[in-house]
This record gives sequence, structure tokens and C-alpha cells, in this order.
Amino acid sequence: MANNHTHLRLLEPEVVRGLLARLRLTHLLRRFPPRPLWALFVFINAFVSLGIMAGVGMLAHTPDIFPSLGPTAFLFFFTPTSPTASPRHAIFGHAIGIVCGYAMLVLFGLTHAPPATEVMGFHRLMAASLSLALTGALMILLKSAHPPAGATTLIVSLGIVTRPFYLVVIEIAVAALTLQAIIINRMAGLDYPLWAAKTKP
Repeated sequence: MANNHTHLRLLEPEVVRGLLARLRLTHLLRRFPPRPLWALFVFINAFVSLGIMAGVGMLAHTPDIFPSLGPTAFLFFFTPTSPTASPRHAIFGHAIGIVCGYAMLVLFGLTHAPPATEVMGFHRLMAASLSLALTGALMILLKSAHPPAGATTLIVSLGIVTRPFYLVVIEIAVAALTLQAIIINRMAGLDYPLWAAKTKP
């Protein structure tokens, strides 16, 4: 826990100073402490992320914003140097969750069944449980751990989003958010990966 707090203390001014230097707004650091500026950085990026998700949904005429992408956006801008926040982990993790969730719908014959909010039977319970278990196992095996993908697989296996086209749109939204993370975090001067985080030798 102490190491995590130390990491955040070191990351906080690095993110703020890097971005403000690029924007030529370093005078703000003389007027305000770094933590409120860091909070503002996370706030703005979370707001923009929601706009991206909504925009992708509107363009694709999907029914709603995909809630599992909110935690992904939070990881991208609160702990960007964590391996779980790398582009590879985010894109692969959500893809694994989508595939596992839909595979369980097919296995238990639930592709056209009402969602769990209306009917929660044994088959639905098994589909949700197995999809989450399989998602976790595959993320470990494929070295692509991304916790928000657990929510993605449940959104699918619980019948909240089931149409294959909508599932593709989820992955497109993940890619769009990932691009935002690459642009913003690298603009801030972070050593944010274009794909996978650097592994220690």
C-alpha cells in the first residue's frame, strides 16, 4: 500500500507539470497546488471520455453508453503507468470479455432471451458466472489483465447488450478511448506505451 501511495505522489506532479508545460500554462503551478490541478486533469478527461463513448454510440445508433468503459477511462487517466492501463491490456481485455460473454449466451441458448433485469434463471446465472470466470482465466493466460473487462463480460452475459453489432461497437469505443489516452498521456510527457507497457528485465 505504501508503494502505491508513493507511486501516486510521484505521478501526480509529473502528469500536471508535463501537460501544463506543453500547453504553456506552467504559471498555474505557482498559483495552485498540484493535487487540485491533477483532479481537474482527471475530471476533464473523464468528461471527454464520456463524450467519446456517447459519440460512438450515437454514430452507430446503439441504445446506450457502455458503463464498463467508465472504469477503463479512469485507469487511463488516474493510473496510466499501470500495466493494466496499457493499450494492449485494455483492447485485449475488453475483447476477451465480449467473446466470453457472448459465447456463454450461445452455450446456454440465451441470445434472444430477456435480460437478467427481467428474468434471472439458472441458465442466466450459469452464463454470467462462467463468462466472468473464463474472462479472468483468459486474461491471466494471455497476460492481458484489465479489471473493467469483468464488467463488460457481465453486461453481455446478463443480456444487457447482446446484439453482435453492438458488441463490435463496444470494442470500437475501447479503441477510441485508448487513442485519447495515448494522445493525452504522451502530451503530458508520460512514458505511456503505444501498445504494451515495458516489462522489467
